Amino acid sequence: MQSRDELAAQLGAVRRQLDELTEAAARNDKKMQLTHQREMQLLQADDLGSLFAALISGLRKSYGLEYVSVVLCDPDHDIRHLLLASGTPAEHFPDLKMVESLAGLAPQYIALHQPWLGRFAACDHQMICPNAVAARSIAMIPLTHRAKLIGSINLCSSDEQRFTREHASDFLAHLGVIASFCVENTVNRARLMRSGFTDVLTGWHNRRYLAVRLREELARARRDQSGLVCLMLDVDFFKSVNDTYGHAAGDAVLRELAQRIETQVRASDVAARYGGEEFIVLLPNTATSAARLLAERIRNAISESAFEIPGGEAVAITVSIGIAEVRPGADDNDFKTLGDSLIARADVALYAAKSAGRDRVIVEAA
Repeated sequence: MQSRDELAAQLGAVRRQLDELTEAAARNDKKMQLTHQREMQLLQADDLGSLFAALISGLRKSYGLEYVSVVLCDPDHDIRHLLLASGTPAEHFPDLKMVESLAGLAPQYIALHQPWLGRFAACDHQMICPNAVAARSIAMIPLTHRAKLIGSINLCSSDEQRFTREHASDFLAHLGVIASFCVENTVNRARLMRSGFTDVLTGWHNRRYLAVRLREELARARRDQSGLVCLMLDVDFFKSVNDTYGHAAGDAVLRELAQRIETQVRASDVAARYGGEEFIVLLPNTATSAARLLAERIRNAISESAFEIPGGEAVAITVSIGIAEVRPGADDNDFKTLGDSLIARADVALYAAKSAGRDRVIVEAA
């Protein structure tokens, strides 16, 4: 028979084993909760900007890491354009790398089907993690679309033991599946939103989009105690273009007009086709004097060379531009009325430019 000391030793060993199992279960439970929180943050992102913020800043904070980057293959610049249209250009995310091809960026991309964990090597990973100065280990989580690799989430740590090939990667693999779904879903939602907000002829935003963004910009101007300037542009004698050369020529003029305006406006500006031959550009946090200079640049860009139209002919085009500004006060809450008033005042200034001889810029009277 076993002695009391032997039984006590066995009982102690069982208790220690039970404590270890309990602690392991608690750690796994905590890991599951954290994983669930991370995935919910991704699933709750309602636009591309908030999704990339969750993938980069959110995961960096959640994992307690020094650096996280996201690489996405975007050969047609589709996602770039969607980000720009949403008001958060790709440049807003310094750790988001948009590339036309994954080839040559990192050797792991040749066969990245599951998360790759291991030593960070500058020669292999510097191109996908350009700002990871102190990285010693890395976890590359594949992002896929229809079973095709389209990029990766790259978790970097200064601890060389944080990500090693001995570590289990089940949680990271599941995170990659969720993240891939979120990217696809959010891109599709952005495309759908853009299709409803896009003018088919010019590819610019339409009047419906302008109404939404006008309210947003007015709310921002009130919050920042800044101004919002509206430029309203109208093609001079556009009816004569249609009457003389036909509607196909008029369409060609409007398309090129939009392109010439677009070369002058900033990424932060909101440009839309208001209707017919009228276009509007909203300039957030811009002085009227700077807006006038921009309007003159637009006017010159349009008038400096003739527009080619179907049939090989060329036609000279000019525009008249009216400018109005609003500075919402703390008590201004009716943004629809405020926005309608801003556009109406810009329209009055535009009419003044027409009356003064066209091909000119007029700022509303103070």
